[in-house]
Amino acid sequence: MKKTRRLTALILAALALAAMGAPALADGGETTLVYASGDYTRIDPAMDEHGEINLLLFNGLTAHDGDNNVVPGLADNWEVDQAGCAYTFHLAENARWHDGEAVTAEDVKFTIEAIMDPANASENAPNYEDVTAINVLDEHTVQFVLSAPNAAFLDYMTMPVLPKHLLEGEDFQTSDFFRHPVGTGPYRLERWDEGQAITLVKNEDYFRGPAHIDRIIFKIVPDDNARAMQMRSGELDLALLTPRDADSFAALDGYTVYNMRTADYRGILFNFRNEYWQKNRDIIPAVCCGIDRQAIVDGVILGHGEAAYGPLQRNVYNCEDVERYDYDPDRARSILEAAGAEMGDDGFYRRDGEKLGFVIDVAAGDQVRLDIAQAAAQQLRRIGLDVTVEIPAVVDWGGQMAYLIGWGSPFDADDHTYKVFGTDKGANYSGYSNADVDECLTQARQTDDPAARAEAYADFQRALAADPAYAFICYIDADYVAGAAIHGIDPDTVMGHHGVGIFWNVTQWEIER
Repeated sequence: MKKTRRLTALILAALALAAMGAPALADGGETTLVYASGDYTRIDPAMDEHGEINLLLFNGLTAHDGDNNVVPGLADNWEVDQAGCAYTFHLAENARWHDGEAVTAEDVKFTIEAIMDPANASENAPNYEDVTAINVLDEHTVQFVLSAPNAAFLDYMTMPVLPKHLLEGEDFQTSDFFRHPVGTGPYRLERWDEGQAITLVKNEDYFRGPAHIDRIIFKIVPDDNARAMQMRSGELDLALLTPRDADSFAALDGYTVYNMRTADYRGILFNFRNEYWQKNRDIIPAVCCGIDRQAIVDGVILGHGEAAYGPLQRNVYNCEDVERYDYDPDRARSILEAAGAEMGDDGFYRRDGEKLGFVIDVAAGDQVRLDIAQAAAQQLRRIGLDVTVEIPAVVDWGGQMAYLIGWGSPFDADDHTYKVFGTDKGANYSGYSNADVDECLTQARQTDDPAARAEAYADFQRALAADPAYAFICYIDADYVAGAAIHGIDPDTVMGHHGVGIFWNVTQWEIER
């Protein structure tokens, strides 16, 4: 009990020091960084995506550098046999788990097989669906054999490796391990105060060399408005803020504002499992034409982003020659009327006696996403669609009508296209299915010829635009605010979904004393 009270007191003391306007210094002059985080119910990188904390606790065989290129991770090097579709990785022999056990090729095989196992229902499974064999050649050498080429495979080997000796026989959806994770990364879990904070301490034995900052506290602050207030009061050292809140720090001493480019887009996901869209799929182009994207970019995200027309705008394989559904209220009404809709006395269109309109669900706590949804709904009501916004307690992916979705990857173009828009793939939450889209995505992943990939991705984007899965709205930049004493944050790295990626070089960060 005394030890618990002392640890709690140390954390509170650290937070109190942060509140005085400087990064926290624990006993003995140790440095502590307090980061505003969303809440976690588990830390399970094999099943879940976008957990910023994963980069601190775990390593994959490969990693991404500041330019989002593939570089060594747990594997020092590898060979690729293109003819045989085989990838052979050689693990760093000094890599160890946080409990001191050696990392082996068996851990790698165990992790990827768990993701591939349908019983585990991982949304990452499509990344490895072409793996036909995983061969452990020796303790530090593992080989993957694929049924067909996969141009993104080295990117997908950034997947965090998990310890076989702690997880074998466990349920990957419910295991208590994911509340007490043991990784290989530059930080290890020290304590987890549910709903309050997750405290990490640096791994002195990290195989790539220890970090400079001693502790990083993921303080649970899911509400955007609360983050800004706590950043201003000094309770936080680093936070991803809304554009409006970030701008308010620009002229203040003691802070650095990072307006970081992302591949992170927002749009309206249409749930094709819902009977409404099975009957009214043909009006989706009208929805797309009825949204004034530039007005949302200017008014909601204050110019911190750009209007969106597709999922690859910030990727080397983007195709600009596609249907963009530019804002055109007259065209939107023409599409509706050509589909047999008639304007009612209440200002909304009806077809077959039913009012045309739908509900956009938005996750709680994300003020920007809510503002985008409300702006889009208001614009759509002006063209005669009865659109409203709700914040459900729990997202009902199968039952809802629509959702203000966010996706985006700064890495290979296969990432967040194949598994998001491919029929029955792990992250296809809309139930979207289009045979032309499937064919194009498969062609693009099965060649490493840039010209052939560019053609396949252009065809994919055109097919998706002709039969929209989403009404794309905008790309949104990541606006991080940090205490000015923190050095080493890379302002030029393109961030991913939810601004994930800022910690890619965390071992190099320092806090000025």
